Amino acid sequence: MAKPTGFLEYAREVPPDVAVGQRVANWKEFHGRFEGEESKRRQAARCMDCGTPFCQSGVIYEGAVSGCPLHNLIPEWNDLAYRGMWGEAARRLALTNNFPEFTGRVCPAPCEGACTTGLGDPPVTIKQNEYEIAERAIEDDRNRPEAPSHRTGKRVAVVGSGPAGLACADQLNAAGHLVTVYERDDRPGGLLMYGIPNMKLDKALVERRIAQMRQSGISFETDRNIEGEAEAAKLKADFDAVVLACGAKKPRDLTVPGRELGGVHFAMDYLAKSTKSLLDSGQRDGNFIQAWGKRVVIVGGGDTGTDCVGSALRQGAKSVTQLEILPRPPEARPANNPWPRWPRVIKTDYGQEEAIALQGADPRLWCVTVKEILGSEGMVTGIKTVEVEWKADKSGRTGPVEKKGTERVIDADLVLLAMGFLGPEEGTLAAFGVAKDSRGNAAADFSSFATNMPGVFAAGDMRRGQSLVVWAIREGRLAARAVDRHLMGESMLPG
Repeated sequence: MAKPTGFLEYAREVPPDVAVGQRVANWKEFHGRFEGEESKRRQAARCMDCGTPFCQSGVIYEGAVSGCPLHNLIPEWNDLAYRGMWGEAARRLALTNNFPEFTGRVCPAPCEGACTTGLGDPPVTIKQNEYEIAERAIEDDRNRPEAPSHRTGKRVAVVGSGPAGLACADQLNAAGHLVTVYERDDRPGGLLMYGIPNMKLDKALVERRIAQMRQSGISFETDRNIEGEAEAAKLKADFDAVVLACGAKKPRDLTVPGRELGGVHFAMDYLAKSTKSLLDSGQRDGNFIQAWGKRVVIVGGGDTGTDCVGSALRQGAKSVTQLEILPRPPEARPANNPWPRWPRVIKTDYGQEEAIALQGADPRLWCVTVKEILGSEGMVTGIKTVEVEWKADKSGRTGPVEKKGTERVIDADLVLLAMGFLGPEEGTLAAFGVAKDSRGNAAADFSSFATNMPGVFAAGDMRRGQSLVVWAIREGRLAARAVDRHLMGESMLPG
């Protein structure tokens, strides 16, 4: 463990972010790092000898994960960071996590919700510690390409280059298989490239990791949308196994009058086009959905909604409003949400922080649903909303009930739908003849990841539904082990 009395001696600290007025003027990452070694070591020293490290458990309670799904060896690399053994800490982190430079930035840190120190004090800064270890590894040039010492002669196709596909490809390549990754966009990375804005995850980091994977022997083919039966048949014929990791990109739509009006877009279309234009031309080409001078209304919360808030502000939106149908979460854990479960408390993320600083108020409106989208001459001009309250019906099921007399109109020039995802898109599953489960995801067992089609596997959001990046990496790793076992009869790959 780290310093035995560290959690008693040191308070939780995180480095300050770049000031709002400065960071919204560009698309650069804005989270800070500790200056000097002492601050980093103090935070690592707060990791206590708790006996059972719930932080790395990855247990599911009521549909939410408690602790790290990757089972990162958190106390071990906290101890190494405290001792200044950064190389060893990076190696220990890499045992369970292929891409700590990504998760250290975008993971919501369920590990911290399960931290034992957090029972009486603020939890250990696990996410920040992981970020510091990953950054130090990059600075010390420790993330070097590693080609396997031998090749098995087996060939595997991975369809989709998001976190699940990349993790699966990385593991299979380490086992000696020849891996080709297919991506329908013009750049590999999937969600990491086009689903998460640059200020949250610098695309240079994604490109750096892809380049390293190429140098390790993995092939990438972009602009390849595998949705036809002929293409699927060719992949099955040319490869010994196929892994489908295309994500859950089918967005939940809003079925109200006026949905067809111009200026109403899915959030992921907005975010993807913004990032592509940024990478192509610094957004000088105009090939994106523009928010400049517009009154922006975002329907839905969550990380995607937050990313829309931050992106719209950087594009110079006149105002940003975010509608959430759920009640406002409490400030502290309620009695029915005990440790070590994921804390269902209010979270003011970077987008809301920026809106509060620039607009003077939280952009979120709670317990609100959309009744109609209003427009003129084919373009959106506003949204009619109504407040709801959550009540139990005769069966005991809780749902939103409209409150009479609470209708109002919110002016809007741009409406972004960020209400989550319904599952994977149909094309690729149909092309491969893969059966679906009751939720529309690829039907594949968590242990085998095998679909109903011989030699075809599924992993990540395509199999489990919309989830976290850390879960996608976990699924990719486990699917790689299942594929390796399928090809070789046994597997020495870790989970």
